[in-house]
Amino acid sequence: MNSQLRVFVNGRGLDVSPGATALDAVRAFDPMAADAVSRGERIITDSRGLPTDATAPLQAGAIFRLVPKRDRSSAAPDEQSETETP
Repeated sequence: MNSQLRVFVNGRGLDVSPGATALDAVRAFDPMAADAVSRGERIITDSRGLPTDATAPLQAGAIFRLVPKRDRSSAAPDEQSETETP
């Protein structure tokens, strides 16, 4: 019996230990990317593009993607145009 879990980060298969987290999988994929997640510069998403808790335990076959974190503090272009006077 294999004591490793097979997961995927950005399309690359990785073997991680049982009890590992999504952040551990990212660290196995690329330590610098894991540091960027820890700093809040990137987020981990699941295969559907939904944000994933970096500290949740993994399940075999999990699929993750790394994406840049967007700054939502600035107003969207539609919101900015509403404040302008015609």
